[in-house]
Amino acid sequence: MTDPQSADANYQGVWGNRIGFGAKPALLMIDFMQGYTQPGAPLYAPGVVSAVAESVELLACAREHGIAVVHTNIRYHPTHFADGGMWVKKAPVMKDMVEGNPLAAFCEAVQPLPEEVVISKQYASSFFGTSLASMLHAQGIDTVVLAGCSTSGCIRATAVDAVQHGFRTIVVRECVGDRHPDPHEANLFDIDSKYGDVVGKQEAMTHMRAATGKR
Repeated sequence: MTDPQSADANYQGVWGNRIGFGAKPALLMIDFMQGYTQPGAPLYAPGVVSAVAESVELLACAREHGIAVVHTNIRYHPTHFADGGMWVKKAPVMKDMVEGNPLAAFCEAVQPLPEEVVISKQYASSFFGTSLASMLHAQGIDTVVLAGCSTSGCIRATAVDAVQHGFRTIVVRECVGDRHPDPHEANLFDIDSKYGDVVGKQEAMTHMRAATGKR
């Protein structure tokens, strides 16, 4: 017999507690590379195109108010891809992510500034096999605000690891994207229920401004 309950009704009272923002946020700009925004590219994801456009304002707000900004990209050895391990075997499309491939370059609208940290990773989570958690903890950062792609892949994996590393985890709805709206929405629902808070861009920027006392 089919359960007539909606997902919201089924989760109510069990999952979905709000964690909120802490005192010191950082903005993580995850994998905004051109392979996700170029029509015809294997990784092209229409939802990422809009996420990049929405993230321009979010990134500018973080910079204006002195919020730490960290960018991530994906990089592999260009001939043997051994550093990609089993993931590259499962998803050989990721072999585009090598230095010098235009598809692996950052999207122009959200390129890192010279003073901003860029972390190169080989797997979905921005924390797995990187120094990200140690770097953020050393700065007293207690909240990570996530923008980037893809919602069902690197955003979700980063959100799960972020809460496991002790960070308040915030995902900005308009600033993340995926190939198809169904996995995008399903993963936002799951992240919001179990791992962090999914919030609108204006709410995220309000908290960024408040973190430094600027309005």
